[in-house]
Amino acid sequence: EEAIARIKRDRIEELVVLPLYPQFSISTSGSSFRLLERLWLEDPALQQIRYTVIPSWYDRAGYVQAMADLIAQELDQLPNPEAAHIFFSAHGVPVSYVEEAGDPYQREIEHCTQLIMETLGRSNDHTLAYQSRVGPVEWLQPYTEDAIADLAKAGVKALVVVPISFVSEHIETLQEIDIEYREIAEEAGIETFRRVPALNTHPAFINDMAAMVLEAAKSPRRLFSDVVQIEKQVKIYPQERSAWGLTPVAEVWNGRLAMVGFLALLLELVSGKGPLHFVGLL
Repeated sequence: EEAIARIKRDRIEELVVLPLYPQFSISTSGSSFRLLERLWLEDPALQQIRYTVIPSWYDRAGYVQAMADLIAQELDQLPNPEAAHIFFSAHGVPVSYVEEAGDPYQREIEHCTQLIMETLGRSNDHTLAYQSRVGPVEWLQPYTEDAIADLAKAGVKALVVVPISFVSEHIETLQEIDIEYREIAEEAGIETFRRVPALNTHPAFINDMAAMVLEAAKSPRRLFSDVVQIEKQVKIYPQERSAWGLTPVAEVWNGRLAMVGFLALLLELVSGKGPLHFVGLL
């Protein structure tokens, strides 16, 4: 809403909507496009803006080259680069998105992995797995933690992890990969665990994004209605892992609540009265 307000305030006349998700999914870029479509339909001022949408851009040469460059940099810091296993970890989605709603996400992730490996031009073995699943339904597999354990059992000792669907550092890279999956890998017997940094402000990536916007502005328009169609309505689950389960966020709040309970018990033991007496409820 804040960005929309600024667009209206600045009287923007032409707009290129560029999601920072390289691969399209109905729950990421698609969700944003559906929200924007609703805002456009409800606001006559927005309807005066000529806009176009970029649904996905995982196959852009600049993006693929930047990813390959970062992987090569990590490999070349190892004493035996060719022995390292390249591990692509993508954000997962429920299987129902792909099989029922026609979400192209899995197809685009797999194609993206292929393009990066071809551009990298190394003979290293590689694996694609999916992280960050939440909720009680089946998500795309293999799951990252299971794939790491399987590779360790197969004798892999050096792992170079690539956050393929993340262009900036955040909880999925800094917490899940760097801490949680590293711990799983080390406990399973992986001796070397390196994580390729997110693209962030990699020059080739930024330059390619700028070129992409200019190209889109000159190309035939793509409207929200062109990219938000879903073959079958399915339940959309939140992308944040903190929504369900024993996550770090949940553990923090559980700890805080436990401390409150402990203090209440201590207060009653010392004074003979519970917290409700002190607030006048008893």
